Amino acid sequence: MENKENTPKPAETAAAPASAPRPHAGPGPRRPGGRRFAPRRKVCRLCAEKIDHVDYKQVQIVKSFCTDTGKILSRRITGACAKHQRQIMRAVKINRNLSVLPYNG
Repeated sequence: MENKENTPKPAETAAAPASAPRPHAGPGPRRPGGRRFAPRRKVCRLCAEKIDHVDYKQVQIVKSFCTDTGKILSRRITGACAKHQRQIMRAVKINRNLSVLPYNG
């Protein structure tokens, strides 16, 4: 009885010829060196509008940094600087306590 599972399989495909271009993932022509352009860095909206302090009473600003379910959006998504992100976090938590923003999320 031969064990068919342990028998070596012949090579199914032959190696591609050396002159054929290598496939690459991504749209457009291949760039030499493999470098891609980095996406534009997000600018803090609050710094651009010259808002020094985010207060819990500024509900419209605070709501714009939250999802519909009440979660605080991250800096990576909003582009806020660290200083303003901390102020937004405090304002959201105070507003949740005052029942201005929802807790669920």
